[in-house]
Amino acid sequence: MAEPVYFWNLRASRKAPYEAKVKRLLKLAGLGAELRSGDLAAIKLHFGEGGGTGHVRPLQLAPILAFVRKCGARPFLTDTNTLYVGQRGESVSHGLQAAAHGYDPNVLGAPVIIADGLKSGNERAVPCPGRHFEFAYLGGDIVDADMMVTISHFKGHDLAGFGGAIKNVGMGCATRKGKMQQHCGLGPTIHPEHCTGCGNCVEVCSHGALTLDPSGKVTIDRDKCAGCAACFLVCRAGGLEVDWRVDVNTFLERMAEYAAAALLTRPRRTFHMSFIQQVSPGCDCTGFSDAPICPDLGLLASWDPVALDQACLDLVNQAQPLFPSALPEGIVPGQDKFEAIHGHVRGVHLLEYAASLGIGSREYALQPV
Repeated sequence: MAEPVYFWNLRASRKAPYEAKVKRLLKLAGLGAELRSGDLAAIKLHFGEGGGTGHVRPLQLAPILAFVRKCGARPFLTDTNTLYVGQRGESVSHGLQAAAHGYDPNVLGAPVIIADGLKSGNERAVPCPGRHFEFAYLGGDIVDADMMVTISHFKGHDLAGFGGAIKNVGMGCATRKGKMQQHCGLGPTIHPEHCTGCGNCVEVCSHGALTLDPSGKVTIDRDKCAGCAACFLVCRAGGLEVDWRVDVNTFLERMAEYAAAALLTRPRRTFHMSFIQQVSPGCDCTGFSDAPICPDLGLLASWDPVALDQACLDLVNQAQPLFPSALPEGIVPGQDKFEAIHGHVRGVHLLEYAASLGIGSREYALQPV
């Protein structure tokens, strides 16, 4: 059965401005019927790495947050800390980065709460379906929230091919340990030639997996390593890093399983929204936003993340390609734009596997707003 995906093509008028169209979309989708008075509602999004411009703008969130509050719920903006060392690797810097991009509770009426805590220690282990993991490790405040709404910027991604609702949930709700599981699960790669012998990584390794050898260089006992990723945050010399070279299909499956764990264990359905605008070839984590590969196409929403991602992917691929951009010359509407850029990734494998886990269907029906 085709799942409804509500679609606004961004056309507006004096009588139907942005706020009115968003409110209409949310009403048609039935979000208000799922919200209850007093709900603590997690609004899961990506605040954007410094230097990027493609993330969803704060004022684009304003009518969504107003709708949630009018239903009696209390929204908070949330994400989890990153695995890589950047501007969002712990909650102090993460919160400041959100503020720098304008996510101000005094303007939006919703605070920023980093769901996995100061150093990613606010963690919940929940059952994980599929063949890769027994448990998924998720940000505690997301698990504890009464309701969740995801808001995604649909764009490309070096490892996933594209990033939308499934990635926003699967990778975005995971703690650093959970992100580590998805990327490799084998602990850090050691570069002793870069190690300065400061011992900071040894100090934060609660499992005793890291030690300094007689020459003062870091070593690892992989049998003790839990993959918590705490060591990456404190190493500034490059002595420890993630081994990103995981088989791409395995990575996609792991991410889908984390999305399934985050969604299927919730007491109520999660609502998903995706902005197809400034569709960059890479993720908002890169610290820059390359030229868009297609025109701005719209705002889509659904209770089904698989249907939503499939609809977004189809619309992007059907759209007129834009140049100059990362797209190769000669690509035409109908070709897969993300596979043309990230040829090592078949992004639809994520959709196929996610559907097999029971979190949604690839069959959808666009419902114009």
